[in-house]
Formats: sequence, structure tokens, C-alpha cells
Amino acid sequence: MATMNTISPEFSASDYSYMSLALREAARGLYGTSPNPRVGCVIVKDGEVVGYGAHLKAGEPHAEVHALRMAGERAAGADAYVTLEPCSHFGKTPPCADALVNAGVKRVVAAMQDPNPLVAGNGLRRLAAQGINVASGLLETEARALNIGFISRMTRQRPWLRSKIAASLDGKTGLQNGESQWITGPAARQHVQQWRARSCAVLTGVGTVLADDPLLTVRDPGLLLARHGVQPWRVIVDSHLRTDSTATILQAGRVLIAHAVDRSTAQGRKHALQEAGAELLFLPDAQGRVDLPGLMQVLAERQVNEVIVEAGATLNGSLLQAGLIDELLLYYAPILLGGQARDMFAMPALQSMQQKLQLQVLETRQVGGDWFQRAEPLLAVQE
Repeated sequence: MATMNTISPEFSASDYSYMSLALREAARGLYGTSPNPRVGCVIVKDGEVVGYGAHLKAGEPHAEVHALRMAGERAAGADAYVTLEPCSHFGKTPPCADALVNAGVKRVVAAMQDPNPLVAGNGLRRLAAQGINVASGLLETEARALNIGFISRMTRQRPWLRSKIAASLDGKTGLQNGESQWITGPAARQHVQQWRARSCAVLTGVGTVLADDPLLTVRDPGLLLARHGVQPWRVIVDSHLRTDSTATILQAGRVLIAHAVDRSTAQGRKHALQEAGAELLFLPDAQGRVDLPGLMQVLAERQVNEVIVEAGATLNGSLLQAGLIDELLLYYAPILLGGQARDMFAMPALQSMQQKLQLQVLETRQVGGDWFQRAEPLLAVQE
């Protein structure tokens, strides 16, 4: 967004420093703000940080309110650094733009404009109309990365989808007989817990449910506390409703089963699953399978920002071919499982190298005795 009023788009070293602090504050809400964005705010007066805060839970005060409360009267004439444009509408809390105006700040720097159509520049315009100098775009890349799921939901009407895959160095996820625990070590599995904890939902397929009987919850007590004790949704893609009503995954609640079974059939199975606490979603495509793009839209309508896929080759292959995977979280163990072991993706055989799917590697590092690689499919629709 273009700079408004008199502030130059060229920011000072101090501006970068204070916005970095605001981003650090925003990261405190990494696990607990859903469905709201993660936002941090820093108030600076005469070169001194007089207030700071973060939005930590939906329905509670936003970052600007926390920072202004700490600053008190010192907010008058101060600069405010916010990682996301201050809201200008009444939701569960009053507009933060009004709070900044009432506090008498003289300048507001936002890392990025809010993609929410209810805001979308209105917050900054509201501040400028009150004579406050405003600017945006400072450390925007970092701010967008922090809220990639919220941005995706607002601009694409679907969540940001990450697929986690643990594999051997030869790209195998399990033995031919189905045995797959454990390919990677404890450090890698703990690292996955962090990705799971920041996600609004865990997506899996019925094949994984039947083979592994997983729970797919956040098990780390500290991470669960950061989520305010709320487990992510577990979403099962189960076209023919093969999930057993005694499956472990149903024990922790918040389970949605997307299926394609006609409403006039399998009433007994539906009733048993509902009695076990599952919510059923009838969402068939033209081939009688679950409509995956439609499922992403439904999740967005339910205010799901980020989804982690923990599934087998069939669902991963379908999601990849549909262009729905935004990131791959690949954990490679220093082992070989051989040619007959299970693959990462079930996909048709390519007939030409021109059909290959190019990845952009974003991060590579060692996690315990394994290697972690984060990558984006270049053909996926980006936000």
C-alpha cells in the first residue's frame, strides 16, 4: 500500500528495529489467536519503548490495546508500530484505529494492510483523516509469513495447506506391509508438534485412520496451553464412510468426516459415527469421491486459517494434483527402505520430464538425526 500523508516510504534503522520488536510480540500469538491474525504492537516515545503488546486470543483485547494500556499517558505524541493495519470495524472488540486516535499517537507504521475486506485500508485511512501520519510496508514479507493462513482465507477463500511427510532418503514413507512407525526420530516428531499446534485443523485420509489408528492431537502440554487448551479440528477424508466409530481419533472430539456416501444409504454407520461425536459432511464430487476443493472452501467458511496434512500417498497425491498443497514439510531420515516400500505421493506415471513438478526449497536444516526441508510446489496457486 502506498504511504499516506507526509511520512516517507523509506524507513529508518530505528523503524526497522521497532517493527522487529512488534513482530516478535506478534509471534507470541502463533498458537492461540485463531481465527484472528497474529498481531503485535510497540509504542515508542522519544526513542524509548513505552508500551508493547500482542493479540493472544480471539475475543480478547488486540495488540494495540495492550500496548496503549502499558504506555498510558505517554502514548500521546508517540509512534505506534503495528504488524497489521489497525482494525476499523466493531467485532468482538472496538476498533483499534479509534483507540490509537483517542490515545493521541502522532504516527502509525503498519507492516502490511489488512486483507480482511472489512478493513482493507480503512483503518489507515481513518487514522490519516484524524491527522495522524501513517505508513505501511515495513517488514511486510515477515508480517505476511506470520499470517499466511489468515491472508489465504481472506484472499483465496481457502486455508493455507501444508503437507507433512516423514520419509527415508529414497522417498519412502513405510514398508509395503504398512509398517511406518517410526521413520524419523523424537526430535523430528516434536518439531511436527509445533506445526500441528499452529494449525487450525489436521487433515488425514481414512486409509491412515484404518492403518495407524492415530489421535492426531497436540500432545505437548506447553503447546496445548498456548492454544488455550483447544485441540485443532481433525478432518478425515472418507468417501465411503469406512471410519470405525471406535477409532482413537474420535476420542478427543472436534472431528469432521467429509464423505460422499448417499444420504439414503449407510444410515447405521452415520448414526454410529455421530453418536461417537463426529460431525459428518456430505461433499461428493462428480466421481463420487470427496470434493477436495469444496472441502477447502468449507473449512475457510468455518474460519480455518492453516491446515496440516498428515496422510498417506493417496490423499497427498490427490491434493497435489488438485493444486491444493501450498507447502511441503518433508522430514528425511538417514535410512533406505527400498523400491517396494510406499511412496510419498500416489500419482499417474509421467510421460515426459516436461510434466515434472518443480519445487522451491525455502528451508533446509537438521532436526535431531533427521533432515527437515520446507518447500513450495511452484505450480500451486499462491496467495
